Amino acid sequence: MLSIIQPSKTAELIGELRQTLNLTQEQLADRLSVTFATVNRWENGHTTPSRLAMKQIHTLAKSMGDRGQEILLQYIETENKDRR
Repeated sequence: MLSIIQPSKTAELIGELRQTLNLTQEQLADRLSVTFATVNRWENGHTTPSRLAMKQIHTLAKSMGDRGQEILLQYIETENKDRR
C-alpha cells in the first residue's frame, strides 16, 4: 500500500508536524539533516521535499504515535483510497 501526498498539502503537513512537535524550522531541519532554508522553502510552498526527505518526514510522524498517525491521515492518501 503506497502512500501518496498531495503536493499542495506538503507545506501544511510539514508545518503541522513541526508545530505539534514544538520545533522551530531550524530544529526540524537538524532532525531531518537538511538546512533551515530547505525547511523554510517547504513550509512556504516554494519547493517540495525529495522522496528521501518525505520518507524521513513520514518516519518522524510515525514516531509520534497516534497523533502523528492522525496528522498523516489528514494529508496522505493511499492507493486503496484512490481506487474506491
